[in-house]
Amino acid sequence: MHPRRSLAAIGFAVVGLGASLASLIDTFGSTATFCAETGCATVRESAWAHPLGVPMPVIGIAFYLAALVLGFVDAPRLRRALAISGAAWAVLLIVLQATVIDAWCKLCLIADPAAIGYAAAVLAGATTLRFTIARGLATLPAVLASVAVLALWTHPGSPGSPGSSDPAARGDDDRSHPPGQVPGVGTGPGAGDPATPAFVAAAQVPGAATVVEVVDFECPFCRRMQDRLATALTQVRIPVRVVRKMLPLRIHPHAMPAALAYCCADAQGKGEAMAAALFAASPDDLTPEGCEKLAASVGCDLERYRRELPSAEARVAAEAAEVRAAGIRSLPTLFIGSERIVGAGKSAEELTAMLEHAATAR
Repeated sequence: MHPRRSLAAIGFAVVGLGASLASLIDTFGSTATFCAETGCATVRESAWAHPLGVPMPVIGIAFYLAALVLGFVDAPRLRRALAISGAAWAVLLIVLQATVIDAWCKLCLIADPAAIGYAAAVLAGATTLRFTIARGLATLPAVLASVAVLALWTHPGSPGSPGSSDPAARGDDDRSHPPGQVPGVGTGPGAGDPATPAFVAAAQVPGAATVVEVVDFECPFCRRMQDRLATALTQVRIPVRVVRKMLPLRIHPHAMPAALAYCCADAQGKGEAMAAALFAASPDDLTPEGCEKLAASVGCDLERYRRELPSAEARVAAEAAEVRAAGIRSLPTLFIGSERIVGAGKSAEELTAMLEHAATAR
């Protein structure tokens, strides 16, 4: 008998179940409660987060519930099979985050190692525990305690996980502000701050509030932010100039064709209409052919559009290099005036307030 190893197996299952429950809440909630960082969001929005259409947290919950049940049921072969398959799947998910998704989710970094730890305990000789009412009743509060601890650790503003994209993404949307201060204003780089990228300073013009938006037209969070920004732009009564910088991410296969299409349309004075069309289109339609159809729909000269694709490629490469040189790795990122906003956490009302503040600060 190895009671310590058996308890360790139960403990890993409890922790993994707590992380899976927290991830499920974030998956179906309107906003992220536990893991709001850009890396978490990128993992949640990837195709690997819904294998065969099933949300990954549901699979995790089923796995860890089975592990808990098998901790009290005498089925050693089934328990070993579950442990080995769960560990193999966890290793695969870790590798995918590192090499394919190119982002890390904090909750995944709890749930996946918990599966590996569970397998190690089972293969090391964890056996069936005798079920008692006390042990059964202790499981629920243990899982709830695990969720509570994860809520404290993963709360927005806490240190990032390995591979999180941009330090500015950690906490900028959730810092407190003094009474009467506009939310979001004064929490980031200010005018004259050396951290303000040169391309943002260069975009400012007298007589208008300037929005500099770093764009990936396929990014779901850029699209979410765009909806809120569009609402904010309709609510302000000040002139606003919008400047876009292209940063198509490798994880979005249609981001590059969309970026090229925007640059070609922008060269014809159709940038605003094209941006709206690209954001409104289904991501699956942002193929070169689909983007060309959108260009035609906004009134672009298609022959000129095709001729300007090489210069568009040069522009996208230059802007992406410029953005990355400024230390920007997370999307969405935009600047209102010289204030940096990272992530899709700002509401339309907050963006409106920031635009109005930028107007008075000119």
